[in-house]
Amino acid sequence: MDIIVETNRVAAIDCGTNSIRLLIADLAGGRLHDVHREMRIVRLGEGVDATGQFVPEALARTHAALVDYAALLKQFDVGKVRMVATSATRDAANRDVFFAMTAEVLDPVVSGAIAEVISGHEEAELSFNGAVGELAHAAVPFVVVDLGGGSTEVVVGSGVRDGGVQASFSADIGCVRLTERCLHSDPPTATEIAAAREVVRERLGEALRAVPVDQAKTWVGVAGTFTTIAALAQRMTTYDPAAIHLSRIGFPDLLAVCEQLVGMTRKQRAALGPMHEGRVDVIGGGSIVVEELAYALGQRAGIDELVVSEHDILDGIALSLA
Repeated sequence: MDIIVETNRVAAIDCGTNSIRLLIADLAGGRLHDVHREMRIVRLGEGVDATGQFVPEALARTHAALVDYAALLKQFDVGKVRMVATSATRDAANRDVFFAMTAEVLDPVVSGAIAEVISGHEEAELSFNGAVGELAHAAVPFVVVDLGGGSTEVVVGSGVRDGGVQASFSADIGCVRLTERCLHSDPPTATEIAAAREVVRERLGEALRAVPVDQAKTWVGVAGTFTTIAALAQRMTTYDPAAIHLSRIGFPDLLAVCEQLVGMTRKQRAALGPMHEGRVDVIGGGSIVVEELAYALGQRAGIDELVVSEHDILDGIALSLA
């Protein structure tokens, strides 16, 4: 007799400081089967670190992307959707305008749908669950790092079925926030880079005191800074997500790519084949965060390589709809 596995078509939308991303997937037996993935750079968090508010231009960019995503939800006959907003929305005083916009766009497609702001702890847990689902044979515990535009989540835990998250911390630093705060020149000056490193060490220091990374055996990096660095470490001329997913980069190669990106002009970064145009101006800041993490994890845990996952909080959001 054939076994019938019930399938639900779900959608996850992750709206961060730098990008808004969509995953439409069929959820069956607790596993995701991709139908459609898409990412847009909208820079929702532009200026939030300095002003505490969303600027109209950023809201307009996000609205345009969300309208397109809503059309895809309808086209693919999605039954459930969850939209999560993270660091920039937690910090913006005028976030009610953002929420009203998301309800206006999504509710006609999936009744009651509206963006929700999640805590740094829940963001970390969703990222962890999305990242480690296919790492059954890797050494545990994992330390999963989700490096976003406004914040960096550091999570330690075992497999999802083996206890999941043990500890997490959301550090108040990301590639957009660090760039806006410290890296103003093109290319950044030595003084700016030194100041950026001090900020990163201070913010990551809080995370590393809260999360027992010294116990970790495998470092997993998720989100666009990590995946772009992985593409460059593999000397790709075009971005290939299948080759990037679960690839491993030894620290010598990792640090060499990061150092190169930090010192480049924006024009030089833009000429790199796998580089998304929306990351050109902020990946130097992200690379500084990655470098400082590598130094810390090498010293504290003896880790000497990075595993890069294409699956992250977006997958965790979709799995939460099970």
